[in-house]
Amino acid sequence: MTMKKAISIACTAALAALSAGAQAQISGGVVKIGVLTDLSGTYSDLAGSGAVLATKMAVEDFIAKEKPGFKIEVVSADHQNKADIASNKAREWFEREGVDTATELVTTSVALAVMKIAKEKDRIALMSGPASTPITNEQCNDVTVHYTYDTYALANGTAKAVTKQGGKSWFFLTADYAFGQALEKDASAVVSANGGKVLGSVRHPFPGSDFSSFLLKAQASGAQVIGLANAGADTTNAIKQAAEFGITPTQSLAGLLMFITDIHSLGLKTTQGMYLTEGFYWDLNDETRAWSKRFFGVQKKMPTMVQAGQYSSVYHYLKAVKAAGTDDTKKVMAQMKKMPINDFFAKNGQIREDGRMVHDMYLMQVKKPADSKYPWDYYHVRQTIPAAEAFQPLSQSRCPLVKK
Repeated sequence: MTMKKAISIACTAALAALSAGAQAQISGGVVKIGVLTDLSGTYSDLAGSGAVLATKMAVEDFIAKEKPGFKIEVVSADHQNKADIASNKAREWFEREGVDTATELVTTSVALAVMKIAKEKDRIALMSGPASTPITNEQCNDVTVHYTYDTYALANGTAKAVTKQGGKSWFFLTADYAFGQALEKDASAVVSANGGKVLGSVRHPFPGSDFSSFLLKAQASGAQVIGLANAGADTTNAIKQAAEFGITPTQSLAGLLMFITDIHSLGLKTTQGMYLTEGFYWDLNDETRAWSKRFFGVQKKMPTMVQAGQYSSVYHYLKAVKAAGTDDTKKVMAQMKKMPINDFFAKNGQIREDGRMVHDMYLMQVKKPADSKYPWDYYHVRQTIPAAEAFQPLSQSRCPLVKK
């Protein structure tokens, strides 16, 4: 055997050993991502199949760009907005199917249930869809990342803007579960802090369809602003019915959690002038447009912030797995918190010790029909809210993980 050939064989063997070693650090030789979302209900338009698509796009882009030395698989399921279904599926995924991370998790009750299972099984929960601040406060844990937005950021944008514009008296129409209650609480605090007054609230079943009695109570309150502390089909149905009852000419509606898909469904004539707070807008810059047009090519709708945030969170997770050289939960979480997030979704984003990913948010105002120049051209960007202002400061945190 020649020296050259011997060296070649030795190098090949060494590379094979390194590859095998790296593979051994990935449990089962595969990084498995579970997308647990609402595929058929109230939140299916803002999350749903679009969140699954965003996940697959993240995986494809990661493989193409980062050339990982491990396999990646994606599974998905419909949690039907039910905590028991979600927790059972998460447990099955973690115990029997080798899923490393449960992602998306729209609906607060689902999120709170799954993050407990993730902690028990030492797996990661990546949350793009749920909103409630207890996720990173009283209920926080060290395996959960709350990625895209939360009720504090929504209130700090929309409620503050509407109150400062002269909407001083409020009445809340609230979805009767953890998310709606958290949004009402956070928005009420912002209204009061900015010189406004909350006259009352009423809670409707989740999901809801007939909002007539609740809207009539809001109308009778005489409040200048009816704050909609709900989301998805609940919000769009409430807005439609408010118009039918003739409420909106005399009282304003503030959609505290609205998505671009809601504006598309309702139309600019109905929603023009409304303020809303977003973590993402497809038409923000060249990067957001390029990614969103790829998404639109498959989904035939522009992405919501939940769907864009889902892509970003999955890509960031995969980068952390590669950098850590393992899918071990503690090591991956440490890496995720160490690395800043710089992509089309967020610039200089950072995951804090409480699990909150902080990034800039945007105060939007819906355009008048005459101002919209092309399909899905729906927003004026009225303000960029810096990350440090958008999200609850750590000094106010109630998360046991936060050192004070």
